[in-house]
Amino acid sequence: MRFLSRLSLPFVLLAVVLAGPAIASAHSRTHTGGARHGTGYVYLDNNTAGANTISGFSRAANGALTALPGSPFAAGGAGLGAGLASQGAIDTADQGRYVLAVDAGSNQISVLRIGANGSLTPVAGSPFASGGAEPDSIAVNNGVVYVSNTGTGGTNYTGFTLTPGGRLHPIAGSTVTLPAGSGPGEIVLNSNNTKLAGMRVTTSVIDSFTLDRSGRPHAAPGSPYAAQGLGPFGSQFRPTTPNQLFVDNAHNGTGLGTVSAYNDLRDGTLSPIGASPFADFQTAPCWQVISPDGRYLYALATGSAEISSYAIARDGTLTLLSNTPVSSTPGVTGTDIALSTDGGTLYVNMAKTNTVAAFAVHGGTVTQLPNSPTQARGSGSTVGITTS
Repeated sequence: MRFLSRLSLPFVLLAVVLAGPAIASAHSRTHTGGARHGTGYVYLDNNTAGANTISGFSRAANGALTALPGSPFAAGGAGLGAGLASQGAIDTADQGRYVLAVDAGSNQISVLRIGANGSLTPVAGSPFASGGAEPDSIAVNNGVVYVSNTGTGGTNYTGFTLTPGGRLHPIAGSTVTLPAGSGPGEIVLNSNNTKLAGMRVTTSVIDSFTLDRSGRPHAAPGSPYAAQGLGPFGSQFRPTTPNQLFVDNAHNGTGLGTVSAYNDLRDGTLSPIGASPFADFQTAPCWQVISPDGRYLYALATGSAEISSYAIARDGTLTLLSNTPVSSTPGVTGTDIALSTDGGTLYVNMAKTNTVAAFAVHGGTVTQLPNSPTQARGSGSTVGITTS
């Protein structure tokens, strides 16, 4: 096992990423859905102070976005009006039938039904208690839902089942209590619901669990593991290889960002792959998304406003292909990232300007589309982006 010793997060490095609206949340997974092949929807969790809202867009076959009529939609719970130190605050589920979004200000999760025109309507009983305080990340896969709660007095991971009608039911024995101040960020499930991983951003460790058939977590031997860099942030299991886990190390300092690759062994033990971690030479690579075919990984660096494109080898080794600026305007950077369901368009949440930028994807490289970015309706401090 090769892991760095457990290190606390220096305040000066944390400040690089936590400044202003740069801490939001992006979701790394995509789900099928939409009116026809090549089209669908994009949603943002606005984290609006008081009554939270969700902005929605229709997505054309060429990736272009148009704000949906009626957007923004009422989420049902309350937001914080500030950024969250996590990825994964919003997701879609059940083949694009539902949107799930954190309501960090009211300790709840909203579940909304996606209409035929992309409109959102809360399901009966929504919003649901998150099982802790200040939820900041959601993992959803095949009826299993896990939530990361980061608030004082309720810092934990908690599991739920998602019924066909969209209701959330707590999984008995699923709550994992975490130390106060550990700063849990993104939580992720693998594609066959056998593994669960959680990032503790503040204390730079990774929690690894196996899941039994009821969805209850069992800590891996030696978990939590020291991350290979400071501030493990965005993460994802490879869609096509459920035992490979990739983690962005966001807080290493200027130009020192890396992405770690791990084999998640049968008992949940994390073992670094090859020469992991792999450098992207950027500052604060917070957000991450992997293509649906598992061939490419994209890391969005908040500090240097660049998208790093990696090729993923069969064994999980990463090769850096390119770095692409997300904006031509100084000081404007991306804070969330998602891919269209066909993997052909990459979307970046530009929270500072309340817009969404769109990039065409070609063989692992990205090029911004004409007339991008698109203005979002609604306001707040956007903490997530997902596609359907």
